[in-house]
Amino acid sequence: MKKESMFEQLKNNWQKDILSGFIVSLIALPLSLGIAGACGFPPIMGVLTAIVGGIIVSFFMGCELTIKGPAAGLIVIVYGAVEEFAKASNGNMDLGWKLALSVVVIAGAIQILLGLLKVAAVVEFFPLSAVHGMLAAIGIIIMSKQIHFAVGTEPALLKGKEPLELLKMIPESLAHLAPQIAIIGGISLLILFGMPLIKNKFVKKIPPALVVLVVGVILGQVQNLGSPEFANLKPLVSPGDLFSNFGVKVDFSGISSITGVFVKYLILFVMIGSLESLLSSKAIDLLDPQRRKSNFNKDLTAVGIGNMVSGLFGGLPMISEIARSSANINNGGRTRWANFFHGVFLLLFIAVLLPFIKMVPVASLAAMLIFVGFRLASPKEFVKTFKVGIDQFIVFIGTILITISTDLLMGIFSGIIIEWIIYVSWGIPFKDYFRPKMSVEHKSGDLYIVTLKGSGMFSNFIYVNKQLMKIGEGKTIQFDVSAARLLDHTFLENMHHFEAEYKHRGGNFSFVGMDNLNPKSSHPHSAKKGNKKS
Repeated sequence: MKKESMFEQLKNNWQKDILSGFIVSLIALPLSLGIAGACGFPPIMGVLTAIVGGIIVSFFMGCELTIKGPAAGLIVIVYGAVEEFAKASNGNMDLGWKLALSVVVIAGAIQILLGLLKVAAVVEFFPLSAVHGMLAAIGIIIMSKQIHFAVGTEPALLKGKEPLELLKMIPESLAHLAPQIAIIGGISLLILFGMPLIKNKFVKKIPPALVVLVVGVILGQVQNLGSPEFANLKPLVSPGDLFSNFGVKVDFSGISSITGVFVKYLILFVMIGSLESLLSSKAIDLLDPQRRKSNFNKDLTAVGIGNMVSGLFGGLPMISEIARSSANINNGGRTRWANFFHGVFLLLFIAVLLPFIKMVPVASLAAMLIFVGFRLASPKEFVKTFKVGIDQFIVFIGTILITISTDLLMGIFSGIIIEWIIYVSWGIPFKDYFRPKMSVEHKSGDLYIVTLKGSGMFSNFIYVNKQLMKIGEGKTIQFDVSAARLLDHTFLENMHHFEAEYKHRGGNFSFVGMDNLNPKSSHPHSAKKGNKKS
């Protein structure tokens, strides 16, 4: 099938893409404001980030249905960068923001380079339970701070507090809440958690975040939150002015004067931002009704371009955001033009609705972020991981605890180390970790027998996938694992995705010898261990 040009896509799908782009923009507006504020940026710059992600990045992206914009998953990193740079600059948060922008810009340049070098496959290296543990930890960290804002705790009391300290402060904040603000936070949470439970088709089409925004403004005006008596609590959003902040001077002095902090956050921005974005794009590919195959390297380059432009104009780092991308599909988005129109509508909103945005209570945005954080750290994630196997649950919990106690970089790498320690305890030799023993044999016609005699695990899937891709499309592949030492959870998940994609492109793929392996749990993708000792 001939690939449509962007003009043909617009001509054939403009009605559905405009409608979906409009609905997604209604979801993106409050979330972008809340995410930017939580990051220590002027809230309006979150909307700027989504505008750049829509209007500019759409012309470069390699995934048709993803929505680009700021993500709650990066709040912890971005705010950490702003705060640490501010500490190194005598507590100047404005300077901390401008120093953090330099990291966004250079991280974007590195992402462009990584995409051009076609290294997007590195996303397959990370064990899924460690990634989910990192995301759950991010959710807990987000909630640990936003709960205080939702009940009216003075922002000054929260300044400089670590996640564990913020968690310990929750009972005190609840005991000394500001009733007028807590009412707004509580009602907002009821809306966010309650609306998805309503089965009415009309209600299902209304974004809960938009309802929270409108209800919050009404309650804020009724309770006169703008009066001087609430000044210490800073209950209303101060969005900042887009045009005064637009083109803010990025401060690159952090590269030389605060090298350690700069390098740390550069690694985090590139690694976590790219990982989240690529995982989201991969998930959206599976939801695409047309089952189009995305170019992840091209998409990584596009995100890098977006980050450079956003950072240079004072905005946040962006990713392919999973919730907004899913909403795009659910609302009939067909092509990248839906992402473009979502950016256009956001631009119109901030041109017209800035007076309205200034009336939004901080508690409403805090409730939205609590909801996002809860979804990242949902009890369902804990149960789901436990069912996969106790080994994966140990990795998941270990990653959460270390991330909350230290930082994201330590957390994700600790998850990798914990998983390897488990494999050592199972007697898996180190020679299997990166390049397992395997062979590819061409039989008659299109039949290929691929035999894995070593171990299939998260850290060597990239190598295994590369050997399989050399076979080419449209063949019949029998993947023999009867003599394998181990197939871990991440390897099996990735192999089943490979199987689905290979069959979709006209080939045949099947596993042979899976019955020879012993599963660690009843879950279909639990780790499976062979009887081979050496």
